[in-house]
Amino acid sequence: MVVTRWEPLKDLMALQERMNKLFDETFSRGTQDQEAGVWSPAMDIMEKGDEIILKMEIPEVDQKDLDIKVEGNVLTIKGERRIEEGTKREDYHRLERPYGRFSRSFSLPNTVDQGKVKAGHKDGILRVVLPKKEETKPKQIKVEVGE
Repeated sequence: MVVTRWEPLKDLMALQERMNKLFDETFSRGTQDQEAGVWSPAMDIMEKGDEIILKMEIPEVDQKDLDIKVEGNVLTIKGERRIEEGTKREDYHRLERPYGRFSRSFSLPNTVDQGKVKAGHKDGILRVVLPKKEETKPKQIKVEVGE
């Protein structure tokens, strides 16, 4: 039988190194993606009455740089936020807001009437309204009392 000496400090240091590596990979990935021009705008999805509403934060994204499509049961929103014309990345001292292309896709429920989808853009918020089909809306049924 081989006797091995337990060194708790060595195990603790190995754990610390693994945690540091995990944090480095997690937080450095975001900056690399932003530099490469990949970002994902924040979004809210809610159901209100007879429609589903998506709100996406896309400040300084021009309407001509947006592409919204419904194919099958998938809604895809693509766009691009560009750096101001005449400005280079090298001109910035600090660049924290992401720029470049983005793409978000969502599976739509069968209850959405794809032919009536509407989108509007105001104050940096994209609002996509997905109305429900008539046949999927709840109907009130009156109960009659028999005599």
